Amino acid sequence: MTLFRTATFCGTVLLSACATLPPDSPSDPLEPVNRAMFTFNRTADRYVLRPVAESYKAVLPRAAQKAVVNFFGNLGEPVTIVNGALQGKLLQATSDTGRFLMNSTIGLAGLVDVASKNGLPRHDEDFGQTLGYWGVGTGVYFMLPLLGPSNGRDLIGRGADYFTNPLYYIQQNNADEDYIFYGSTGLSLVSLRAQLLGADALVDGAIDPYIFIRTAYLQNRLNKVYDGSPPRALLYGEEEDE
Repeated sequence: MTLFRTATFCGTVLLSACATLPPDSPSDPLEPVNRAMFTFNRTADRYVLRPVAESYKAVLPRAAQKAVVNFFGNLGEPVTIVNGALQGKLLQATSDTGRFLMNSTIGLAGLVDVASKNGLPRHDEDFGQTLGYWGVGTGVYFMLPLLGPSNGRDLIGRGADYFTNPLYYIQQNNADEDYIFYGSTGLSLVSLRAQLLGADALVDGAIDPYIFIRTAYLQNRLNKVYDGSPPRALLYGEEEDE
């Protein structure tokens, strides 16, 4: 599931059109290494993940694709619940708990998003956001092999979130059946990549795709830490590592 969550590097491109952070503002002392890793990731995506995602989208009916998205979104709800509570968002955490229970039962293990239709919207919280909420700085920017962009704070956050995801416990209880875990992780990654095929042109058309992804990732994470309303000073690249 760590792979699934970190694979959201693709999703950051969706916010890049409104990204305003100057390219020299992030703490990126590892840029030469990061750029080399970015090239490796792009090559792997071009020859492996993207073709698989295109085939998945072409073959699987749209309703089935939506069910897969709903299922993995529901699996991520405990992460959101725990981190919402850790940030003091108790009403939100209560709502998210109700959402998880409703979709897990009436929604057929999350295949159908019944909760959204009943006034329980989905939220997005993780431990990286929780650390940011409590004032922990972003740290150094990384481009991880196959997993995409991250930073010191989010790297710690992803490790913590691993233990609040149901797939971790499914794996522990089925140690001799690792195909369940790896199969689920692979399907979630392909599903996510299929959703983002339409954003490829944004990255491919960028003057510098590396800066494009880095800026989009950092602004996306900044917006999430501040629930879409970051302080103006931080929004325009004056964030300081704490």
